Amino acid sequence: MSTARGGYALYVLGFLTLVYITNFVDRIVLGILVGPIKAELHLSDSELGLLGGTAFALFYTALGIPVGWWADRGNRVRIMTVALLCWSLFTALTGFAGSFLVLFLARLGVGVGEAGGVAPAYALIADYFRPASRARVLGVYSLGIPIGSACGYLLGGYLTTAFTWRTAFMLLGGIGVLLAPVFLLTIREPLRGSYDDAPSVHARPPLAQVWRLLAAKPAFWLLSLGAGCGSLMGYGLLFWLPSFFIRSDGMSVLAVSRLLGALLIFGGVPGILLGSYIADRVGARDRRAYAIVPGVAFLCILPCYAIGTTLPMGPAAVVFFLLPAALQLVWLGPVIMAIQQLVPPAMRALASAIFLFINNLLGLGLGALLIGFASDQLAARLGAASMRYAILGGTVFYLLAAGFFFAAATRIRRDFEPFAIQRA
Repeated sequence: MSTARGGYALYVLGFLTLVYITNFVDRIVLGILVGPIKAELHLSDSELGLLGGTAFALFYTALGIPVGWWADRGNRVRIMTVALLCWSLFTALTGFAGSFLVLFLARLGVGVGEAGGVAPAYALIADYFRPASRARVLGVYSLGIPIGSACGYLLGGYLTTAFTWRTAFMLLGGIGVLLAPVFLLTIREPLRGSYDDAPSVHARPPLAQVWRLLAAKPAFWLLSLGAGCGSLMGYGLLFWLPSFFIRSDGMSVLAVSRLLGALLIFGGVPGILLGSYIADRVGARDRRAYAIVPGVAFLCILPCYAIGTTLPMGPAAVVFFLLPAALQLVWLGPVIMAIQQLVPPAMRALASAIFLFINNLLGLGLGALLIGFASDQLAARLGAASMRYAILGGTVFYLLAAGFFFAAATRIRRDFEPFAIQRA
């Protein structure tokens, strides 16, 4: 992995990944705490689905585009510092909630903060590392998703077992509050586009110009829709798998947190690294790999969940949950890399924000809600098995995701920016 700025670039990558880990800890911890929250506040699965995705996604998606526009013009490090402080404070405040409404508002606040946490980071990474290694570097950054999710499950499980679900939120939110000033003082804002052969690197294109460029690139929209459909099930499962194991197999909160933490570490981490490695190696010869690799991975997930959700918990079931834990994250490195190379450097943060808007509007906004709603509708007939069939029905979105990625493969070579081809 070649770096543009040596050891300091690796420090920046490490710190950005650490911030991304706290992002997902605060985002995912609610899933492992569904049981005690539901019991104390008497909430339905549909209400919990609103809290797990829609409440967070409302402001996360709505603010992502203006924050991306701002990040292409302003200091990205300062924007991320404010974002980190905001989502961490609201995570801590979640621990004081005494009703559905207060929980909903607290999750809105987390979404407001996290709207400024990812798109600026993508753009920073693109300015610290050369194009030839960006897929792998972005893959390393994306390890924040499985590691943060695993930590969210594990820390949430241990803290709520030792203390209460309220204490878990307060302590986890406090970690980000402590990190924010260190991030601001030690991360430098790099020169935009210093390692790309692109004209007008330092220009600040208006939003309309970015929209016109993206409108002429079908690959951008197909990649975004493919990622969104995959994320719909990915985020939905992150939220509801703890409840599935507890209801279907009678596992404790702590046992489920350990199981899911292990699946994410031993499945998700290799999945991201493998996808990113393939993208850098194969994508250098054929740009279509950035779309084909994720498409194949999503197709392979379908039989895994069809079998895994019908087996009693044991070694065989673990294998069939471990494989999709890896496969459903293969897309991250290739697709994020492709998004960065579809636009000039001066448009990267905004293009990333538009991509994240689509991805999270579908994934975060609908994933947990649709599975929770389906489970409520099936509960009268199927009882505790309703969650199993809600998950199985939702896997159709993996099929849609694969279709969008294969369609993107037919356009991606034509839509890449000329500088990306020259310097990759």
